[in-house]
Amino acid sequence: MRNCILLLCLSLVAVHFQAKAQLADGAYISTAGTTKNLILIKDRYLSFIQYDDTNKHFGYTWGGAIQQQDNTINVAIEYDTKDSTDIGKSTSLYVKKEKDNIQIKLPDSSKIFVKQKTIAQDLDALWRITGRQQDAKMHEIPKADRKTIKILVDGYFQWIAINPVQKGFYGTGGGRYSYKNNRYTETIQFFSRDNNKVGQELNFNGKLEDNKWHHSGKSSKGDDIYEIWSKELTK
Repeated sequence: MRNCILLLCLSLVAVHFQAKAQLADGAYISTAGTTKNLILIKDRYLSFIQYDDTNKHFGYTWGGAIQQQDNTINVAIEYDTKDSTDIGKSTSLYVKKEKDNIQIKLPDSSKIFVKQKTIAQDLDALWRITGRQQDAKMHEIPKADRKTIKILVDGYFQWIAINPVQKGFYGTGGGRYSYKNNRYTETIQFFSRDNNKVGQELNFNGKLEDNKWHHSGKSSKGDDIYEIWSKELTK
């Protein structure tokens, strides 16, 4: 009888931990050959990207604000380059932890992801561009349907230019980043507009002032840029 009670208690504990398989903020990668499936989660926002940096090929990306409950992640889709008709809808991901790996059931498949090493940096956040310098003057970019957001977490980054209301997608890029001593460096691993930019390293000046990120330097085209980014709050 005592053994039966013990087994029952252990089973309940196992069920409890399986039910609480929520994903912490971070970067998660699943690989198949040279193809990578990358999930970035930060500040209640999720982005999925499929790309092949070895062959310089961008696949697709989708994402949006999330709510997690037990082992389910509900995503309110704001962009989807594979199927724009999904924008404005919700989808659910199911998570199951298996030792050091994480099985995630996506809308079209189930894959094993590995959480990448935690690399905390001061710029880790979900950002939205709110200012850009033109003709030596900083111009405010007010909140509107069209927006450019940027996710930075654990040494990975992605920017996405979108208009969820019009189901518009205008470009994305991302890869690895580092921020130290007010120097911000990007190494491009995917770029929807120009695959030839993959492998390029870009160096910028970066500083945090009044909870805003001041970002300046040369763009991937070689143009001078000075941008201000503010933290984007999700509901």
